Amino acid sequence: MSSSESLLWEAVSGISRFAALLTMAELGVADQLADGPLDTEELATRCGAHAPSLRRVLRELASVGVVRPAGADGYELTEEGSVLRSDVPGSIRSSIRMLGEESFWYAMGKLPETVREGRSAFVARYGELYEHLGRHSEVSRLFDDYMTARAETFTRNLVTRYDFTGVGTMVDVAGGKGSILATILRANPGMRGVLLDLDHVVAHAKELLAAEGLAERCETVAGNFFDSVPEGGDAYLLASILHNWGKDDAVRILRNVRQALKPGGRVLVLEVVLPDDAQPHLANDLDLRMLAIFNGGSERSREEYAELFSLADLELEGVTELGAGACLLQAKPV
Repeated sequence: MSSSESLLWEAVSGISRFAALLTMAELGVADQLADGPLDTEELATRCGAHAPSLRRVLRELASVGVVRPAGADGYELTEEGSVLRSDVPGSIRSSIRMLGEESFWYAMGKLPETVREGRSAFVARYGELYEHLGRHSEVSRLFDDYMTARAETFTRNLVTRYDFTGVGTMVDVAGGKGSILATILRANPGMRGVLLDLDHVVAHAKELLAAEGLAERCETVAGNFFDSVPEGGDAYLLASILHNWGKDDAVRILRNVRQALKPGGRVLVLEVVLPDDAQPHLANDLDLRMLAIFNGGSERSREEYAELFSLADLELEGVTELGAGACLLQAKPV
């Protein structure tokens, strides 16, 4: 087999490995193995699974390196597999469950149809993503958990690499559960926050902010950023928002932010930015998800974001690298 054939077959094999990881996440295998190895029969009983089927999945998981054989017919969790536990910092269990959720799995499986037709097969079947989430509370909570986990590294670097001096009020536009805003507020005790999102999301945000002891410092507002955003902020954060929308809609959102911004205020856009070369990059992977799930959503280059800002009477004034391909793009009014 040639090297090019090997490379392609390695990519093809990825779907089986992901399916095994999804099974591990859905059944809570890592949680059951947290205290030590278990034989397959006992593990299956605890997970509510069919032991012979689970045994075959565990064999694949061992090849991935998240579990390893222990004893005659047992397995134990590896250090790499520990991030699939639900009770550890940096857990990616919710992320894997979200990517394997029925509608998301459908979206990626129907990517050929999307490319052929030029419109999202996901939207054709399930409707717009946020309407779909609004109709299905369990999927919505899973999505919120996924976004929180995905943003954890970016957020940690955000509060150490960007200077928030002068920001008295931070408005988080479509801030989801509020995990990013909560991290910023904890790192900046003198700052107040305002979180804007849809009705069904704001309820989740109130829970998180209360649990973090930030309810008195942060207001939650139910609304739609296509209509307006809360006025009077010193800075407006849009984290993983603009990539969901086509050019015209993205400019419309930015113009609403521009109108609400205080004089001298800042617009902070946190996104994964497309690279300038053809090397493997998270942004390329996410761009295909945007293609599959949205009509018009896409990842963008720095130049494309600068163009969006310009069309909204804003000017790109700086870019802060946050790791894993994510950037904080800072803009100011023209």
